[in-house]
Amino acid sequence: MASPAETLAASLSWATFNKASELKSRLWFTLLALIVYRLGTYIPVPGIDPGTLAEIFKRHSGGILGMFDMFSGGALQRMTIFALSVMPYITASIIVQLLSAVVPSMEALKKEGESGRVRLNQYSRYLTVLFAIVQAYALAVGLESMRGATGGAVMDGGLVFRISTVVTLTGGTMFLMWLGEQITARGIGNGVSMIIYAGIVANLPQAVAHTLELGRTGALSTWLILVILVLAVGTLAVAVFFERAQRRILINYPKRQVGQKLYGGEASHLPLKLNTSGVIPPIFASSLLLFPLTLTSFTDVQQKGGWIADLVAALGHGKPLFLVLYAAFIAFFAFFYTAIVFNPVETADNLKKYGGFVPGIRPGKNTADYFDYVLTRLTFIGALYLVALCLLPEILIAHVAVPFYLGGTSLLIVVSVTIDTISRVQTHIIAHQYEGLIRKSRR
Repeated sequence: MASPAETLAASLSWATFNKASELKSRLWFTLLALIVYRLGTYIPVPGIDPGTLAEIFKRHSGGILGMFDMFSGGALQRMTIFALSVMPYITASIIVQLLSAVVPSMEALKKEGESGRVRLNQYSRYLTVLFAIVQAYALAVGLESMRGATGGAVMDGGLVFRISTVVTLTGGTMFLMWLGEQITARGIGNGVSMIIYAGIVANLPQAVAHTLELGRTGALSTWLILVILVLAVGTLAVAVFFERAQRRILINYPKRQVGQKLYGGEASHLPLKLNTSGVIPPIFASSLLLFPLTLTSFTDVQQKGGWIADLVAALGHGKPLFLVLYAAFIAFFAFFYTAIVFNPVETADNLKKYGGFVPGIRPGKNTADYFDYVLTRLTFIGALYLVALCLLPEILIAHVAVPFYLGGTSLLIVVSVTIDTISRVQTHIIAHQYEGLIRKSRR
């Protein structure tokens, strides 16, 4: 039996691709949108001294700033208009989804279908503006207090600089949110995930070069670099295996007679992925940990001391509190997002409506309970896989000067988005082939 990659390669012949005009336009739109995003990561915020900022960032890149810079695709290090990236939008989406699960009025909106989804998306946009303004203002105030060997990071601080920074960074985040929605609607893949993916992939060569440079200068031994590269390749292999793993539940449909003909009687499968939530739990967990720390990492809390400084220090990479919270958030969002995207009761009702049943399981509530039983155990294994995949590299990053782009979270995002994009491309090609067959049959 041919693998999915072989099937895609066989179907992606040049003739088929050349005829799929819609797919080509979607791919070109996605590519151009990502190019616009990457260009924006090099447009600096007005009033910043780039040399001093680079010096300051180099001193703190091993902490929370390095992780935030990974999600911004290097825009934070250069302090550009996309420095906040889409993290405020992700944080807002988390809160709206949590509220839609516990607040009755918002839960009713979610059940209204497309109109309810539009309303919830609008709430996410409003929250995104609020979070972006708060984070941008904290960033502006923090930049004014940051000083290097050659002077301050801000050339001329004050109210004008703060207002311009807030407007610039908030506008950049809103533009990325709009660009992500356009990629989702007119391109290939999930727009927000594609933006994060593009930032990580664009900086992967630089991360590898930085690691090799550490080996050349003697900061890392040759054996340790080999171990890091093997670990990165192993992480990719494990991520690909688990992201494609699924449990296929047999579904039978009874035969029924309509006039002189018999219909039905065939069998199909309901695929339940081992990691149904995909890359969402690590991104959501990172976003929740980054939001409060962003507000404090650019201020002088470390010099002032107190419980806030102790908390910031305890949430550093590799510290026990950070690892515990990171693991807990990943496990929570693995179960939470799985419950959002797959409803066992609704799936069982749809099967019952069309006459489908699981062999040995009574339709209705028993089928829903069986789906929930299987999915809970799959999600438990998937959550363990995500925690292990994301925490082990985090520990290595904390104790060895390894770039964040070689961590488990970044590699998981690369694998998940790549698999999802390939699946969507294959779906478009198959749909185009079916349309061609239908047109030929009509002729």
